[in-house]
Amino acid sequence: MRIIRYEAGGTVQWGVLDPDGGIRAADGDPFAEGLRPGATVGAGARLRAPATPSKIVCVGRNYADHAAEFGNPVPKEPLIFLKPPSSIAGPDDEIVYPSLSGRLDPEAELVVVIGRRGRRVRAEDAMSLVYGYTIGNDVTARDLQKSDPQWTRGKGFDTFCPLGPWVDTDFDPTDVRVTCTVNNEVRQDGRTRDFLFDIPTLIAYVSAFSTLEPGDLIMTGTPPGVRPVRPGDTITVAVEGLGELTNPVVAEPT
Repeated sequence: MRIIRYEAGGTVQWGVLDPDGGIRAADGDPFAEGLRPGATVGAGARLRAPATPSKIVCVGRNYADHAAEFGNPVPKEPLIFLKPPSSIAGPDDEIVYPSLSGRLDPEAELVVVIGRRGRRVRAEDAMSLVYGYTIGNDVTARDLQKSDPQWTRGKGFDTFCPLGPWVDTDFDPTDVRVTCTVNNEVRQDGRTRDFLFDIPTLIAYVSAFSTLEPGDLIMTGTPPGVRPVRPGDTITVAVEGLGELTNPVVAEPT
């Protein structure tokens, strides 16, 4: 099932995507009793980010080649940081290039959506927490990330976490291609089989220090090929078999 959030008539709510691409309204909570698909939604509905997490947990340098391209060592254990929920954007939303930064990089990522509460979960039990998967873009103000002792500002601007277009509850992430295309040019290209730390390991590591709640997100890291973008560019992050997430880049209004 592909779970969505959509906006129609000024209201944002959960829904389900039909196989033909149509949107159906849905009642219920996807992380509790589940969603009950209802009537088909008419034209004019707009997809929004398919998540309302309490936290967005990100993994740095989870591909060896990405670590190498910035001259960084391969981590011995997962390198964890957070993005604020206020950074979330949806499909086709604008990514705002902040005036404080001189370099903006997209980072294509597979995103794990947590479906039930978990604390100190063992790796062998970790997949029982997974509700599904979506696509994310860990937009980064690279110059600020490098200048600050912590990454919060460089990773946390509003619009720096596009997500979508849906959550797929029946997706196999074991070995799929992850790409970032800018203006139809493929820049990043990798496969999830090259993760340094697989998804069960990440869930176990994170839940050892922080309780994972339904709806929380784990961004699994980005493949090599990271290069900057400018206002006017269009970014598409794709995960094989899952879909595509496209967002334009615009300059911050003066």
